[in-house]
Amino acid sequence: MGFPIEPPIVPMLAKPTVAIPDGLGWIYEPKWDGFRSIVFRDAGDVYIQSRDLKPMNRYFPELEEPLLAVGGSDARFVLDGEVVIARPDGALDFDALLLRIHPAASRVRMLAAQSPASFVAFDCLADGSDDLRDSPFADRRARLERLLVDPPASVRLTPSTADPAVARHWFDVFEGAGLDGVIGKRASDPYAPGKRTMAKIKHARTADCVVAGFRWHKNGPGTLVGSLMLGLYNDDGFLQSVGVTASFTMAKRAELVAFLEPYRKGGMEDHPWRDWALAEAAAVEEGRRLPGAQSRWNRGMDMSWEPLRPELVCEVAFDHLQGDRFRHGTTFRRWRPDRSPADCRYDQLEETPAALLGDLFAS
Repeated sequence: MGFPIEPPIVPMLAKPTVAIPDGLGWIYEPKWDGFRSIVFRDAGDVYIQSRDLKPMNRYFPELEEPLLAVGGSDARFVLDGEVVIARPDGALDFDALLLRIHPAASRVRMLAAQSPASFVAFDCLADGSDDLRDSPFADRRARLERLLVDPPASVRLTPSTADPAVARHWFDVFEGAGLDGVIGKRASDPYAPGKRTMAKIKHARTADCVVAGFRWHKNGPGTLVGSLMLGLYNDDGFLQSVGVTASFTMAKRAELVAFLEPYRKGGMEDHPWRDWALAEAAAVEEGRRLPGAQSRWNRGMDMSWEPLRPELVCEVAFDHLQGDRFRHGTTFRRWRPDRSPADCRYDQLEETPAALLGDLFAS
C-alpha cells in the first residue's frame, strides 16, 4: 500500500521563548536532547528520516524491530519524535548518538549492541489511512496515546501535561537527566512543517571564558573573524577547550581582526594548546584526522585556528554543559577586562544535580 504519507516530511519547529507560556490551550512536553526523527511505517516496512530529510535506518538498526511491533503487524503510521540513547545511570548521552554516524556497518552494529537507542514519540502525523497533519495537536496526541498504549521498551511516549507548574518542575529538575528544557504546544494547532509554531524554553546561563584562539570566517580569511575559541581552567590548572562563540555581525567580525591583532604576537609561545596544534598539523600532513577536526558534520570547513595569548576574557551565554564542553554554540555577551583569566574556572558554573529519566516517565 505504501506509507500513509510518503517521505520526506520537513519537521515542525519551535521558536525560542524566554519563559514557559501560561494560559489555557497550552500543552507542555520535555525537550529531548537527541536526533529529531520522523518514523514512517507500513506493515512490515519502516523508514526513519532525520531532521535534514536523510535516511537514518542504517545508523540505528536496533530500532526497526521495536517500531515494527507497535500497533500490530498491519499497523500504518507516521510518528514525529526523537532518537535518544541513555547511559546506564539513566541520563541521556548525546555523544553516544554522534558515534553512530559512522560509515562502517560493523561498528554501528557493535555500538547498537553496547548502547541501544530508543525512540521517544511526541506527535502522530498519520494513523492508518488518516492524514492528521491538519488536525489539532490535542487530537493527534490522543491518537498517539492510543497507538502507544503498550509499546516495546525502546519505544516511548513522551510525558505531557497541561499544567504549567508541572512543566516548570520538569524544567528545574530533569536537566540533570540530559533534557534540553521544555516545549510548549497549542492544543489547537495543526502540524506545520518547517514552521516555528511551537515554543521552546531552554536554560540560559552565562560564563566568563578565556579567549585563547580564533578561526577565520569562511568568507573572509584574514579580514573577518569567524569564531572565538573559549577555554575554562579545570582543577588541575589546565585550560580546557570548551567550545566557541560565533554570534557576530559581519561588521563586528571585521572589527575583531584589529582588536585581536595585539594578542596574536607570541600567541603560540607557551600556549596551553600548543601540543594540540602541533599534533593537528602533523595529522594533516600524514592524512590522519584528530577529534575536533573535519568530520561528516563539518566536511569542507577549514578547522585550522589562530592562537592568541590567553589574556582576554569574555562573557558568553550558554544553555548547558555536556561533559566538559558547552553542548551548543554560545552567544557572545561582552568583553570582561575586569576579569582575570585565572578566574575563568569550571567552579563558576552552576552544578546541575543528577536526575533519572525513569523518574520523568513515572511522573
